Amino acid sequence: MAVDFGRILTAMVTPFNQDLQVDLNLAKNLARHLVKLGNDGIVVSGTTGESPTITKQEKLDLFKAVVEEVGGQATVVAGTGGNNTAESVELTKEAEKLGVDGVMLVVPYYNKPSQEGLYQHFKVVAESTDLPVILYNIPGRSAINMTPATVARLAEIDNIVGIKEAAGNMDQVAELKRLLPSDFAIYSGDDSLTLPMLSVGCKGIISVAGHIIADKIKEMINAYTSGNITLAAELHLKLFPVFKGMFITSNPTPVKTALNMIGVQVGGVRLPLVNATEQEKETIKNLLKEFNLI
Repeated sequence: MAVDFGRILTAMVTPFNQDLQVDLNLAKNLARHLVKLGNDGIVVSGTTGESPTITKQEKLDLFKAVVEEVGGQATVVAGTGGNNTAESVELTKEAEKLGVDGVMLVVPYYNKPSQEGLYQHFKVVAESTDLPVILYNIPGRSAINMTPATVARLAEIDNIVGIKEAAGNMDQVAELKRLLPSDFAIYSGDDSLTLPMLSVGCKGIISVAGHIIADKIKEMINAYTSGNITLAAELHLKLFPVFKGMFITSNPTPVKTALNMIGVQVGGVRLPLVNATEQEKETIKNLLKEFNLI
């Protein structure tokens, strides 16, 4: 299955109103902002979208709202993964009916399945849909690492077309690139590793910082792909403080704080996450000033 989701996608935060209820109007506004900023695609209700505390119905409402607002202008990828295979199958089928362009499936967290368990989980979900599937490996949140050998097995399933790789291990990235078909899309799951991962042949980034500097990240990617390695490296180093600044506390607290500061209202975060401290707000404000965003 040949699919091109683009080189820069942003994992969209979920906007809440003052009562911490999902605000679909703010979600549509945010989706427009992300497209205007240059994102090729949007991932809705991933980890950055606080998926563990978003109900199934809220997720479906978000998928529908974003497809209605920016479908056709950017690829819309629904975060339908979880640690309950049957529920993931059900959510994936419902998302497909709403017209999303693909789904992203995270490695099941807390259960700690074996590599065979991971293979069977993703195989069952992928076979339940005609949509293209992006896998998501993030051992820092799921407690286990999906090995390149397991990903290579999964790549044999026709509609599993890519992976968001966030293990933070460049040796593992190289092994993935070595084992996987050339058209299998490997996306960085860490903004700060986008350029290093491009250097070994990866596709691009599924970003957090893309909420506020997607245009600048795209400039870096374009510089690299056009052969201007020196400029790409300069841009990477310039953007590096923002990449790191969006993770001074648990994601998505910093990026929600930054969006509110630049006038794109997204509200706070749901417990067990908490809002930024005054010190964290000051750090984020200084970063935004440095980049003339406020």
